[in-house]
Amino acid sequence: LATGPRQNNSIFYEIRTYDIKPSKMKEFVEMVNKYFHLRTAHSELVGFWSVELGAMNKVVHVWKYENFAQRTAVRHALANDNDWQGKFISAALPLVEKQHNEVAYLVPWCQLGKPPKEGGVYEWVTFQMKPGGPALWGEAFRAAINAHINTGYTKLIGVFHTEYGLLNTVHVIWWNESPDHRAAGRHSAHEDARVVAAVRDSVRFLESQKNMLLIPLQCSPLK
Repeated sequence: LATGPRQNNSIFYEIRTYDIKPSKMKEFVEMVNKYFHLRTAHSELVGFWSVELGAMNKVVHVWKYENFAQRTAVRHALANDNDWQGKFISAALPLVEKQHNEVAYLVPWCQLGKPPKEGGVYEWVTFQMKPGGPALWGEAFRAAINAHINTGYTKLIGVFHTEYGLLNTVHVIWWNESPDHRAAGRHSAHEDARVVAAVRDSVRFLESQKNMLLIPLQCSPLK
């Protein structure tokens, strides 16, 4: 079921989520930090995080592509990159239990942001929306997002909606100085009438919601 206004270019983002064997998480992170420059030589990494709360032994990474032809070329080049295959892939795959990927676009009213400084934490919130796409839920959801921004306690990084994967899914990435800063801000937001009104309007289109607290890895551009 379709859809509505979209960004005016072909840029999309691939969201990859890996479940790591519990006993191998430390080893996997060390390998990523050591060898991931081999992967980022081929295409742009937006961010790479480990999940601290909301899931266990999980990592999330986001890649930016100009179009699908670029992604095809990158995947071909990676398959033929002996350093990448030999130093990372062959050693890392036995550490991974499950892989999942999605293709998503930024919503039309959002630009990808950056945190004001390094050293904070990221909150990854996933909303499963009713079918219809941004044409249905876009304005109400935008109002709810802006209401949270206007409280000043949090920084918006990006709002994405899926094109491949589970459809009608929206991922929102926020940045906060610390988990305690985030918790204090959330308590304040819950008492802010502007936020309460906007959220109540947007939940008309909501099926479910899940969030995770993320810690950026050393190799992540978003830190």
